[in-house]
Amino acid sequence: MKEDNDKLVTLAIHTFEKAQILKTMLESEGVEVVLNNVNQIQPVVSAGVGVRIKEVDLTKALRILEDNKWGINEDHDDEQNESDYVLVPVDFSEYSMKVCELGFTFASRRNLSVTIMHVQGLPFYPTPLSIGDATSFQVAAEYSVKEEYERAMSQMTELKNKLHERMSKGELPEVQFTTIIRDGAPEDAILSFSKRHPPVIIVMGTRGKSKKDSDLIGSVAAEVIDSSKVPVLVIPEEVPFNDLRQAKEVAVATSFDQRDLILFDSYIKLCGDHLDPHMHIFNISTYSPEWNDVQLKAIHEYYRQHYPNRNITYNALDQGDFSLALEKFIRQENIEMIVVNTYKRNIFAKFFNPSMARRMLFHAGTPLLVMHGKNS
Repeated sequence: MKEDNDKLVTLAIHTFEKAQILKTMLESEGVEVVLNNVNQIQPVVSAGVGVRIKEVDLTKALRILEDNKWGINEDHDDEQNESDYVLVPVDFSEYSMKVCELGFTFASRRNLSVTIMHVQGLPFYPTPLSIGDATSFQVAAEYSVKEEYERAMSQMTELKNKLHERMSKGELPEVQFTTIIRDGAPEDAILSFSKRHPPVIIVMGTRGKSKKDSDLIGSVAAEVIDSSKVPVLVIPEEVPFNDLRQAKEVAVATSFDQRDLILFDSYIKLCGDHLDPHMHIFNISTYSPEWNDVQLKAIHEYYRQHYPNRNITYNALDQGDFSLALEKFIRQENIEMIVVNTYKRNIFAKFFNPSMARRMLFHAGTPLLVMHGKNS
């Protein structure tokens, strides 16, 4: 008969990959874990793997989950109030530090904290039935998931140490930050987390315009900007600065929709007095040049009256290919960041008519701040 100290309780039930990650996390803190497969025939693809621990370790385990922001009920979609933090997803590439720099400087001026997030993609496994030995297959899969998660933990620790070192040297502003690791598809994990814990802004990197289009179209950044409910700042690899205040020439897109006026005000409030660039209002419509010019003058007059202390001018893009016109405009005006609005659209519109934010992301190679609004 088991002693009371050895009595096991079920802490959580997850997919195999999530259960293995949780097991690794708890064991690294000295909590013994036993995985109980609900589906013994295909354990790796089971939707229910029990994570069991000793009852005496329950309080300690719950504290570890809380410290690591591991939501046992994380699949719930309960809305929360906006939190005072900046979400910075990273992939541990050399470019991750540049994204952190931009996130930290923005957070410092707004007195915000930072949450650095890494999403550990789940490995793909064939079904165990296709290779015969399910037991040895599970052991190999278990080892692979654990190894990948431990590597991610090591990389996150290395990044944290570098950030603390740079803050101590005065190379980065002193900002409180936490780190989390999630598993799954990166875009899904980022969107899910930001929905449950809405940040002030998401600051993330993307591959540059030199990459081939087939790579860009599947980018994580494009999925996030299409579906996020909070502003998203996307930073290409080529960006030369590490502080948004260094962006002196900012282009603000308009489609002459009344919602643009509301979201322009949101952009001004988001940046506050910390950022005061020269703002160029430009058109993304397909009307005639004459009509575009009339509307641009009207919206420029509106902004001039409502924001008299801001330096705001307007530019009409050339007719013809939008991408070429946009790149010419960016080059001639030395544009260092683009602000664009995107609205929630149904799945068919997303598939057949990619958003303007996506087009800019794929072709401009310039930092992109995407403001989000709802359809009226």
